[in-house]
Amino acid sequence: MFSTVIQVAIGGAIGAVLRYTAGLGLIRFIGHTEIPLGVLFVNIVGSCLLGIFAATATQRDFAVFSPFVVTGLLGGFTTFSAFSLETFTLIEKGQLVLAVLYVFLSVVGSISGLMTGFWLMRISLT
Repeated sequence: MFSTVIQVAIGGAIGAVLRYTAGLGLIRFIGHTEIPLGVLFVNIVGSCLLGIFAATATQRDFAVFSPFVVTGLLGGFTTFSAFSLETFTLIEKGQLVLAVLYVFLSVVGSISGLMTGFWLMRISLT
């Protein structure tokens, strides 16, 4: 158990640094834009990398590396990749309605949660 936690921690630290540097690199290369391209970029790349790992892990018995790669590295790089995998898994199982509901609740719920937290802090800080 403890070694798994260490794997997640190390992977998460590496993923977070990669996310930060990828975002900075994209801003330096393209410049600031109205759409947050750095976040969009890491979400898409992270989801693609998770798809590659998930497909490979099932074929090559690499599941032992999941705590480091999936939860740590890609979780630190982008939590959107886990969301994408969970949505794809529901679709693959033929649960399209559940997948659409999950996407809707995740997006609307997350934005609502952020807005609520922001609003609560605005009230408490005034």
